[in-house]
Amino acid sequence: MLSRNLRHFRVFLAVADLQSPTLAAERCRVSQPAVTQSLTKLEREAGGALFDRTRQGFFLTERGRLLDGRLRRAMERLDVALGDVSPRLVLTASAPQLQALITMTEAQNFTLAARALGVAQPTVHRAITQLERDAVRALFERTSFGMVPVRACQDLAQAARLAFTEFDQAESELADFDGREVGRIVIGALPLSRSVVLPQALARFRLLRPKQRITVIDGTYDALLARLRRGEIDVLIGAMRDPLPIGDVVQETLFDDGLVVLARPGHVLCGGPVDLDVLVQHPWAVPRPGTPSREQFDALFESRRLALPDSLVECGSILMMRELLRRSDLLGCISARQAEAEVAAGLLVPLDVRVDWPARAIGLTTRAGWLPTAAQAQFISQLRAAAADLAPL
Repeated sequence: MLSRNLRHFRVFLAVADLQSPTLAAERCRVSQPAVTQSLTKLEREAGGALFDRTRQGFFLTERGRLLDGRLRRAMERLDVALGDVSPRLVLTASAPQLQALITMTEAQNFTLAARALGVAQPTVHRAITQLERDAVRALFERTSFGMVPVRACQDLAQAARLAFTEFDQAESELADFDGREVGRIVIGALPLSRSVVLPQALARFRLLRPKQRITVIDGTYDALLARLRRGEIDVLIGAMRDPLPIGDVVQETLFDDGLVVLARPGHVLCGGPVDLDVLVQHPWAVPRPGTPSREQFDALFESRRLALPDSLVECGSILMMRELLRRSDLLGCISARQAEAEVAAGLLVPLDVRVDWPARAIGLTTRAGWLPTAAQAQFISQLRAAAADLAPL
């Protein structure tokens, strides 16, 4: 495991750039023995030699190139944010201080931040105080509601989060280089993906990497998007948004989906075409406001200048919606692909509403500029393959 010593990382990158520990020592303003000690410790943590040491200079090994790529991405992002707060922080800020800063921006309270980090409250207070002293500016506004981070502090915390994510990626790639599985793949799953594509992709991926840790996190789009942007989630799978809510993420379409109106077998509306003026009189189970499915449901009635049904059960759980339909006379507006198994088993029946539903794009959302590890890239390849195997609706 890498010790997250920022000074060691900068020394390593300087040697990689200059191919000389002497020149690196001058750039980093440390002694040459300090450079040697930094490289020795980093090579021990990285699991092997990072440089071929020759008379012509120090040249990166294959292991070194892996580490160089990740650390360069991390430190370039981090140093820009540190410099925007204060150029001095580029020289003085440490990883533990930045971790305290991240936690404080989220907790906005020293005691809660200390509890989250598992350290004593004075430790967090010292870290924040030292950062502010070196920056010669306040990073938090002291209010009656807590410690509110200023904008520059928020930007620095975000840059630090993503830099730490790159450090995690570096550890995973170094382990993969040695034939070990380290780290985990974290997937944010919106409702449709939990029953379509994702299970098949995970099953296939498990055959390729049986020991790779995988975590699937359910949630609303807004909550999962926030975690994706913070680096806590690697990829978000589900209905895509148009337009994108923010510019630091990108989307990739996997397949198209459509909506269907469903009811239990024997429902009074089964067996023939149903007009909208009839549908509006019945109770419904529908997705929550703000989701693409709900937007299409609302637009269906609004386009005909009809009021929305006045009896709605709004729920984010597709399982809950399915069970409500089976146990009542409610109608449901849900994904046709999600309902395929229930329809095939005769548990639910699609109604003939003769609506030309617009296609919904289902796909991946990732951070702009995100560089997946080999394991993550393999998983995404399996997602694409599973999507390609879907039968047309």
